[in-house]
Amino acid sequence: MANETTPAFKRLILKISGEAIAPPGGRGISMESVVSIAKQVQAASLCGTQIALVLGGGNILRGAQFMTQGAHIHEATAHYMGMLATVMNALAMQDALESVGCATRVMTAIRMDGVAEPYIRRRALHHLEKGRVIILAAGIGSPFVTTDTGAAQRALELEADILLKATKVDGVYSSDPVTDPEALFYPQLTYDEVLAKHLKIMDQGAVTKCMGYDLPIRVFNYRVEGNIEKAVRGENIGTLISNF
Repeated sequence: MANETTPAFKRLILKISGEAIAPPGGRGISMESVVSIAKQVQAASLCGTQIALVLGGGNILRGAQFMTQGAHIHEATAHYMGMLATVMNALAMQDALESVGCATRVMTAIRMDGVAEPYIRRRALHHLEKGRVIILAAGIGSPFVTTDTGAAQRALELEADILLKATKVDGVYSSDPVTDPEALFYPQLTYDEVLAKHLKIMDQGAVTKCMGYDLPIRVFNYRVEGNIEKAVRGENIGTLISNF
C-alpha cells in the first residue's frame, strides 16, 4: 500500500459490470446507482492514480439472449448490439462523473463522433496524463470479445499497473456464494489456479492475457461503500490474482 502522497499505481483499468448500474433486480440504467459509483471513482481519482473505466452492457442487453434456436439475429450482430449498450452506459457515467466534479472523456472503439471521441491509444494516454478519467466503450470494436477481455486488452495497451474487477461479491470463491453457503473464499490466487479450477469470475481469455504479461487482477465488491477507493489506493481487499 502506498503512503498518503504516493499513489499505489500510476495507471489502472477499472472494470465494472453493467449490472452495477441497473435498478435493483431490473434492467436499464439507475442514475442513483451511476452517481453512487461516480462519487466513489471521483474520490479514488484524488489519490493521483490515472483511471480508465470499462463498463459492461448486460443491464441493457446481452448478446447471449439472441442465441436461441430460430433466432434471426446473427451472433456477430448481437455482439455489436452489446457494444452499443456499453456506449449508453458510458454516456450516463460521463455525465454522473462530471456532475461530481470529475473531468471525463468517453472514447469508443466504434466511431460515433457525435457523442464520443474515437479510441486512439496516444490520445487516451494524453487524457490520463491530464488527470481525466476516461471511459472506454464499445469493447475493442470486434465481435466475440467480452468486456472483460476488452478491459485486459486496453490495460495492456495503456500500460496499466493493475486491472481492477468490481463485482457484487467480496472476491473470488470456489462457487457462487449467493447460492452456495459452503463456497470457499480465495484471498489470493495464481492465474494458473483460476484457469485450472475453472473459476468464473472473469472469462478465460481475459485471465490468459493478464497472465501472459504478468498484469495483476484484483477482484472486489463494489457494493461496499469506499471499496473502489480502497482498491485504487492498493489496499488488500477482495482477491488478488497474480504470479505471486
